[in-house]
Amino acid sequence: MVMPFAEEKGMRSWPIKEEVGHNNRYYGANHMRSRRMVWLALLIALLLSGCSVGPNFVKPEAAVSPSWLDADDRRIKQDPADYRTWWKTFNDPVLDRLIDQAYRGNLSLRIAGVRVLEARAQLGIAVGRLYPQTQQAFGSLQEIKTSERSVLGAIIGPNPPPRADNIFDYWQDQIGISASWEIDFWGRFRRAIESADANLLATVADYDSALVSLTADVTNSYIAIRTLEKRLNIARQNVETQKENLRIAEDRFRYGKASRLDTEQAKALLNDTSASVPTLETQLRQAKNSLCLLLGILPNDLTELLEGSSDVPVSPPEIVVGIPNELLRRRPDVRSAEYQAAAQSALIGVAKADLYPAFSLTGMFGFLSTNVNDFSLNDMFNWNARTFQFGPSVQWNIFNYGRITNNVRVQDARLEQLLIAYQNTVLKAHKEVEDALIAFLKAQERAEFLRRSTAAAKTTLDLAVEQYREGLKDFTTVLIAEQTLLIEQDNLTVTLGTLSSNLVAVYRGLGGGWEIREGNELVPPEVKEEMAKRTNWGSLLAPASPEQLTPEERKSPIRLPEW
Repeated sequence: MVMPFAEEKGMRSWPIKEEVGHNNRYYGANHMRSRRMVWLALLIALLLSGCSVGPNFVKPEAAVSPSWLDADDRRIKQDPADYRTWWKTFNDPVLDRLIDQAYRGNLSLRIAGVRVLEARAQLGIAVGRLYPQTQQAFGSLQEIKTSERSVLGAIIGPNPPPRADNIFDYWQDQIGISASWEIDFWGRFRRAIESADANLLATVADYDSALVSLTADVTNSYIAIRTLEKRLNIARQNVETQKENLRIAEDRFRYGKASRLDTEQAKALLNDTSASVPTLETQLRQAKNSLCLLLGILPNDLTELLEGSSDVPVSPPEIVVGIPNELLRRRPDVRSAEYQAAAQSALIGVAKADLYPAFSLTGMFGFLSTNVNDFSLNDMFNWNARTFQFGPSVQWNIFNYGRITNNVRVQDARLEQLLIAYQNTVLKAHKEVEDALIAFLKAQERAEFLRRSTAAAKTTLDLAVEQYREGLKDFTTVLIAEQTLLIEQDNLTVTLGTLSSNLVAVYRGLGGGWEIREGNELVPPEVKEEMAKRTNWGSLLAPASPEQLTPEERKSPIRLPEW
């Protein structure tokens, strides 16, 4: 239902005015009444523009443990800690170099940064809806044919005077500008800004989450590479040791001190160990290729970056993890879940605004001319040919058959899903940290046992070879000792790599690493330059350091962009 109230002034008088006449007193009274209606509409707009329907977002409650399950373990420290550069606990300059390269070159991280730019533009769209939504220039030149009867009937009623069947044939041209502004009575546009603002913060949190994953993935890939290199060296060393033992068996067989069975068993074990080398080489190459993808470089460029230490990164015996409550502030995915819920909460207000009438102010100014009688189309820009109208209007979708109400319910259901998802994200964060902590602690214990068993296996092999040379033991003892040593050395190396990876999982679970972007641009300059060449981005590409504030910490529910 649309109810327009408009005021028109400056319309050119047509010849029919002589027959109809004009009541100046009546016109003056309506003119004043119309003006009062316009000012009344403006006053109502000012009074009601502060209203915002829909719920204000309230951060959902989430279960948080007071401490970690293994808090009593002496290796776990709950002191406050800075996880900004947690990978430096490995004291490996090569790893530091790789993290820096990944931060500068990872393409998935760049995509996350560009999504932030997209969210900025979306916020700009939402802010733009606060202002007059429609502004347009118009112009027309048209020939009009109409009967005198239709013109007079529209003015004086259904009984025009006799001889009113003449046909008017004239030209009319018009040019001007018009605007329409829907006043934000019910907070529809302000809620939309809240939603877009929260979405912007969610994309920043998603960027941080991508950075947390990137630093962890690069570190894990590096640990995998160093672990495979170590395993490959162990396999090759065992190949050399087994070659020497095969030579001993062949010498004893040659001099009749051993059977051919000894040499064949030695060959079988040697070839079996040698067969593991190509497998490890394949895995090593694939691990390096995966690292190249994370770094955003070609495989040929990795060799120089890996120059330096070749040992498996060693984790410290103790780890500082803080308290569980800090997860809610540090983990980007928890923040993102909160912002997504806040954005959806604002959309309920947007949907609820449709339940109420929409008030608008419309206006038009232009020039109108015609060639009727002594008038000319050349009078287009004559000041006396001006025409304008201004006034309020209201539109109210009264008969919507439940569509609007059910849309509000849809938005509310989506909010509830996101609130539950937030609580689930917090629980997931607890699970990930607890899983990583127990894995880290138990890997330490396993590594200590494997160190002892590896040392014993090395001693066993030395004794077995010595006794075999002296003829005190058969070659089966040597074979078993060789197999055991290879297995124990390989298990120890894998466990040390797993131990370091478990430490990485702890820091990933704690949400550390995203802080390195503070003070830096989320999109590299070369990407911004390319985008600026393609599209006019205005000031949206200017450097920005998005704040990570919870909705409660914001000074206003609406944060207009500073760019």
